[in-house]
Amino acid sequence: MKPTVNKISKSDLKTSIDYHLRCSLCKETPTKDYRDLFLSTAFSLRDRMAEKILHTEQRYQASQTKRVYYLSLEFLIGRLMGNNLHNLGMFDVCREFMAEAGIDIEEVREQENDPGLGNGGLGRLAACFLDSMATLDIAGFGYGIHYEYGLFKQEIDNGYQREKPDNWLADLNPWEFKRTDEKCIIPIKGRIEHFQDRDGEYNPMWLDWNFIVGIPFDIPVVGYGGKTVNWLRLYGAGSSADFDIQIFNEGDYFRAVEQKVESETITKMLYPLDTIMSGRELRLVQEYFLVACTLKDIIRRYMKNNENFDRFPDQVAIQMNDTHPSLAVAELMRLLVDEYALPWGHAWEITQQTLAYTNHTVLAEALEKWPAALLERIIPRHLQIIYEINRQFLEKIAARYPNDVDLLQRMSLIEEGESKQVRMAHLALVGSHSVNGVSSLHTEILKQDNFSDFYALWPERFVNVTNGITQRRWLLGANPRLAELITDTIGDSWITDLSQLRRLEPHADQTVFMDEFRDIKRANKEDLSKIISDTLWLSIDPDSLFDIHIKRIHEYKRQLLKIMHIVHEYLQIIRGEKTPTVAKTFIFAGKAAPGYWVAKQIIKLIHNVGQVINQDRRVRDALKVVFLPDYSVSLAEKIIPAADLSEQISMAGQEASGTGNMKFMLNGALTVGTLDGANVEMLEEAGADNIFIFGLKAEEITDMIKKKNYHPVEYYRLFPEIRRVLDAFRDNTFCPDEQGIFQWIYHRMMNNEDSYFHLPDFSPYIQVQDQIEAEYLDPVNWTKKAILNVARSGKFSSDRAISDYNRLIWNKNAQS
Repeated sequence: MKPTVNKISKSDLKTSIDYHLRCSLCKETPTKDYRDLFLSTAFSLRDRMAEKILHTEQRYQASQTKRVYYLSLEFLIGRLMGNNLHNLGMFDVCREFMAEAGIDIEEVREQENDPGLGNGGLGRLAACFLDSMATLDIAGFGYGIHYEYGLFKQEIDNGYQREKPDNWLADLNPWEFKRTDEKCIIPIKGRIEHFQDRDGEYNPMWLDWNFIVGIPFDIPVVGYGGKTVNWLRLYGAGSSADFDIQIFNEGDYFRAVEQKVESETITKMLYPLDTIMSGRELRLVQEYFLVACTLKDIIRRYMKNNENFDRFPDQVAIQMNDTHPSLAVAELMRLLVDEYALPWGHAWEITQQTLAYTNHTVLAEALEKWPAALLERIIPRHLQIIYEINRQFLEKIAARYPNDVDLLQRMSLIEEGESKQVRMAHLALVGSHSVNGVSSLHTEILKQDNFSDFYALWPERFVNVTNGITQRRWLLGANPRLAELITDTIGDSWITDLSQLRRLEPHADQTVFMDEFRDIKRANKEDLSKIISDTLWLSIDPDSLFDIHIKRIHEYKRQLLKIMHIVHEYLQIIRGEKTPTVAKTFIFAGKAAPGYWVAKQIIKLIHNVGQVINQDRRVRDALKVVFLPDYSVSLAEKIIPAADLSEQISMAGQEASGTGNMKFMLNGALTVGTLDGANVEMLEEAGADNIFIFGLKAEEITDMIKKKNYHPVEYYRLFPEIRRVLDAFRDNTFCPDEQGIFQWIYHRMMNNEDSYFHLPDFSPYIQVQDQIEAEYLDPVNWTKKAILNVARSGKFSSDRAISDYNRLIWNKNAQS
């Protein structure tokens, strides 16, 4: 049922904004200062959201509904003003009110900082899920960390990425409520004393621990229509007081303050550098801090209405977003056994029935392992609990599969070796009643490869929930022109039921609709061209094909394959082997992890190739290469509606799902991609005629690896297009003033050090790009394909994904 959107008059909104200008900001009214207008408007919205949070909570209390708690180290929520205005049904009123005062609402929205609470798809997905839970009237709440500094601000210096601090909280954040009355005390470090209780049972005691104070900040999450307002709770780390007064009185002021600074450092920044031990330790402390604060808060809320834990799994569902919150298994056991004195067996049943685990990757680097010695120093009681979980688990495995030592080693929570490592994915698997992948292909890979032993043991625990995106932000908010056309054509029910977009299919070959659709794409491309011009002083032709590759810079996402294609086309044109028929603008954006040398070198390569091509008069009207710095949610909202072609070219079997691919599809871009992640399902939905698929399949790559029959030198010898591109990297074509800086690419490829199979997929990629060029020359056919992509994107709504989670996982407990 479609929710009723709230109505508010312009006079009421003006009264509220004027009130906050005077009383919250102490500013004169009226004002045309954009920052003041942003803050006063945000405070006005927050007033309404606060009332709705209280009403929502009253409904939940009255119905004793089950609550879902979504634990994630990242929540890439983006700017909130536009999203909140849309979901509260106030956007048009606010825009008209400001227009009458001679103010562009977009200028006001630009005053908001992007919250630095995430890095990429993991955090963006979490934000979409919160939006959908509120829209679907599910009692769903996010728990994360209140980072003071985000990932980093990306600047480009001579083509190299430079990282600058992202102090997104330097300015007032008007959306959050600081809840100092609900802070919690978190123990850390200390030692274990081995005691026995009166019955002679082993009773370990965690003693001499330090503690951290977790201070919650709540950000309202508004469902569309405004009926339900949940919240995202973020914990910041504080100290017990400004400093230890006893140490201060003893005369050591600096040591007293040092304790305060050390505590607050825990939530200073997202993703501390984990290539050094201090960074790894801080990362582990962050993960523990998140789950410890969250579980204390969840149990506090539960115990308000319950005297024991008998109903806990019926009232509480906890979803662990990737392995980062896996310590929730050990922490929940510790709380139940140590603090609430539950028998181990009963506590274990509750833990398994309550927790569920979403896996987001098959990459070994992202399946976390922590040194047991580090856990012993930071959280000794938790390591003890993990060892006991593992002991009991392996006893069951040994009883079921006797004499299979290899199986025990593979399934153990502990990886033996020179130094023991705790396998966090295994901890999450054993401690949960459900594990899900995030696309059909990804889930099958988990079953058949990464977690095949666990799947053989517990096939009923493995489910698939393909990712999704919220159309409220990624179409209604990001692409208002297209949203208006769709609403004028089929009504606005798509805003809460994306499957309604199927009703656009009959319009895909209607001339008037196609012309309007094409005009909207052209206008969006003009907007992006202006951003590029203002940012980079580079003139872009809006009639060129906008070929876009925007995502985190990583070898498996294969920005390098895209650059190889660009170099191939460039060399063809300047050598007179090709007369360009389609002007193309290649647009990149994305950040490389500070310690990831190859990714940072790829950014440098993109800039150098762009510099050569953009300055070469021979291709000036045919090719342009753009890298937009400091990729963010708000920048993505401007890029995606302008895309003609979406690059989703990761090596098959590496991308769990992807959500950028869904955003492009929803906004009328055609996809070129491998059969990886959700691309497989996008092919099924869009139809083979409306998507460009190329390259090796996941099983073919696996077979090549097993048989060791990948020989890059053979590709170099047999395919002149490969030889020409690699020689250009070796011969300094794109670094005449920086000799040799790209030779690593040639040597990496030729020495069989390329784990992501660029060379086998290169020629098929060139062929599909030639097909794309030919089809772009037929604007009517291209537009029809783009419209059908929009019409068939309904499956990829986060509303559908959350409904799947609710049906398959949160309301279905299992025991073992």
